[in-house]
Amino acid sequence: MSGSMERPDIPRWKTLLQLVLGALRPPAGARRIVIAYAYGIVCHLVFALAVGAMILAMFFGMSESFGSLPAPWSYLANLFLVLQFPLVHSLLLSERGRKPLKWLAPRDVAGTLGTTTFAIVASVQLFLLFAFWTPSGIVWWRAEGAAFAILCTAYAVSWLLLIKASYDAGAEVQSGALGWMSLAQDRKPVFPDMPTTGLFRLIRQPIYVSFALTLWTVPVWTPDQLALAVVLTVYCLAAPRLKEARFEKRYGDRFERYRARVPYALPRLKGEPPDEQHQA
Repeated sequence: MSGSMERPDIPRWKTLLQLVLGALRPPAGARRIVIAYAYGIVCHLVFALAVGAMILAMFFGMSESFGSLPAPWSYLANLFLVLQFPLVHSLLLSERGRKPLKWLAPRDVAGTLGTTTFAIVASVQLFLLFAFWTPSGIVWWRAEGAAFAILCTAYAVSWLLLIKASYDAGAEVQSGALGWMSLAQDRKPVFPDMPTTGLFRLIRQPIYVSFALTLWTVPVWTPDQLALAVVLTVYCLAAPRLKEARFEKRYGDRFERYRARVPYALPRLKGEPPDEQHQA
């Protein structure tokens, strides 16, 4: 995905606002604008469907879905669905895996639309997983009363943490907006700088940790939810190692200093992480 890096001294909100306003006032070029907005509409529609499917399916412990295959085919289908996301997602994040993304857009703008096509593929994967899972029909436990209120609150907080972490990392990249909005403005994508602020001051992987929390704070527990939570939690703990290898290569000593002072997944119990500006 070709592009440049944004200046670290510019506030995140200002960068996002400039990107959005620029996409609303694109320079002339009918074909480019039509392609950009078409990919943007598809991207955000599929993204919304995927997030909605995730929230609803896990809220009911994966006991409600469109999947209806009989056993043993349901077991094989569910295994495929739960494995296809982490495997393909990790592959597409690699240098070799990014090449197929260019097949999903016109050749002359495929590089610019890289983040958008990636988000579309990831959203389709998640939608398939959560919308077409075949429930086992077994419900172990359903929260009631105070337990229901506590878990619903924890579930909502987990999703809010995930939203905050995604914003801190670069909402335009996480949502796929960077690609199509950059194309609309006829410019190369400007990627967010290495995230070190917000939740990234506490741990290095707040997105993965927040997503893992959504898996374990649901008010309904079934064998389906347990299987999903175990597999995806393992992924959330292991996959960031590949991400950090890319960061180490891209940012060098700067990332090494960040990794030395900020824990991987669990925040420090005592003391506040020093601000990066004082580490120079």
